[in-house]
Amino acid sequence: MKDNFSTQSADYAIYRPTYPKELYDYLLALVKNKERAWDCATGNGQVARILAQHFDAVYATDISENQLKNALQLPNITYKVEPAEQISAGNASFDLITVAQAIHWFNFEAFYAEVKRTLKPGGLFAAIGYGLMYIDKKVNKVIYKLYEDILGKYWDNERHYIEEGYKTIPFPFEEIIAPHFQIKTTWHFNQLIGYLNTWSSLQHYKKANERNPLEYIFTELKEAWGDDAEKDVHFPILLRVGR
Repeated sequence: MKDNFSTQSADYAIYRPTYPKELYDYLLALVKNKERAWDCATGNGQVARILAQHFDAVYATDISENQLKNALQLPNITYKVEPAEQISAGNASFDLITVAQAIHWFNFEAFYAEVKRTLKPGGLFAAIGYGLMYIDKKVNKVIYKLYEDILGKYWDNERHYIEEGYKTIPFPFEEIIAPHFQIKTTWHFNQLIGYLNTWSSLQHYKKANERNPLEYIFTELKEAWGDDAEKDVHFPILLRVGR
């Protein structure tokens, strides 16, 4: 199992974007009973904390103990350091299983066997993610230079699943065609820098070269950002839903 996010887990909790209410409302409307949910690869518990408002109990797992240390502790969330492919929950335990921005790292066959084992009959499975953000043409041009030209070879191979909108992941479920959603937020310049520093490829580059690649594009990025205190940021949401 790859653990690309333990080293920057605190930054991950601060700078990673959050999913909109509309997405949760859509998924919750598809779930008949709301007794137990499993949020797999929960990271800092971003999704688990929302599910905890609607389910009696939430089981939240991750392979990164550091990530879980940054998670919000709630009485009806149980956090466990466990791999996606083998958890300690019993058969037919969950009404909903979610995995957000992580399924591309998994052994699909083993994970889906665990989903089918632990999901209740008629339960819902949702694979959620988000693609590269859009800010404006000038800023995006510099970000894409970082993404492709500087960090291109430092992305893990699994990144292609995100670039393909999760359309190419195996999906052995009765699929429900979901509407399109977006993450819409506003950032100041330092939030953008904080987010870019959470990229796994940037961490790989730093480890290989002992230098932060943001140094190469920082001035150009600041000039592209201009004098705006804040800018609108949009992430396309990737979503596969099935029973």
